[in-house]
Amino acid sequence: MESQLMHKDYSLEEQITRIQRGDNELLDEVIEAYQPFIARCVSEVCKRYIEKSSDDEFSVGMIAFNEAIHMYSKDKGASFLSFAQVIIKRKVIDYIRKERRQYVYPALDQGEEEELTESSQEIVEAKRVYQMEEESWYRKQEILELSKQLKPYKISFSELAKISPKHRDARESAVAVAKKIVEDPELKQFVLKKKRIPIKKLLKIVPVSKKTLERNRKYILTIFIILIGDYVYLKEYLEGVDL
Repeated sequence: MESQLMHKDYSLEEQITRIQRGDNELLDEVIEAYQPFIARCVSEVCKRYIEKSSDDEFSVGMIAFNEAIHMYSKDKGASFLSFAQVIIKRKVIDYIRKERRQYVYPALDQGEEEELTESSQEIVEAKRVYQMEEESWYRKQEILELSKQLKPYKISFSELAKISPKHRDARESAVAVAKKIVEDPELKQFVLKKKRIPIKKLLKIVPVSKKTLERNRKYILTIFIILIGDYVYLKEYLEGVDL
């Protein structure tokens, strides 16, 4: 009861900070309190009702939630629950993938691959399709999460195609500016707090005109959000512009 009275007025993010500093009693309470949230995240992946007492996927989700608590940082720009949702879903997907590989898609040696029967070829093709569908699911989840993170910056995901620079050198320049912001603690905090880029300060450290910065500000903000967030597939996409 004393512990509950001590932290009841703290936000969830503040409670996470206390846990990261070693409050294990509070850790147990938070995990217990957010079991319904964990179950919902797991259920969204498995597409079925999750039994807390018997489904292995729920145990995976619990472990992932615990990991998310210790991995979370406010500097990522996302709320803890948004961050935890991504971690839980990825861990459950990884678990399902490993289980299916173990029981449906056995690993094949090079010699075995050369002697594949027609039915085995079908298994390999099914595995390839499954991996493509899995990656597509991951990308969709990242896009949904990015859409949420863009709202405070007054950027809609649908307008990204319109605001993206048309020339490669312009895109690379915008990415370079976003990286400068991420690498500079003062600039990073400014953007997280004000939800806009510090044009005057940037003009002193980047070889880009004020007009260009203003024209590409939404694109730069979007890249900034991706860089500080947990966006594995979107970051891979940006590798083509010298991320």
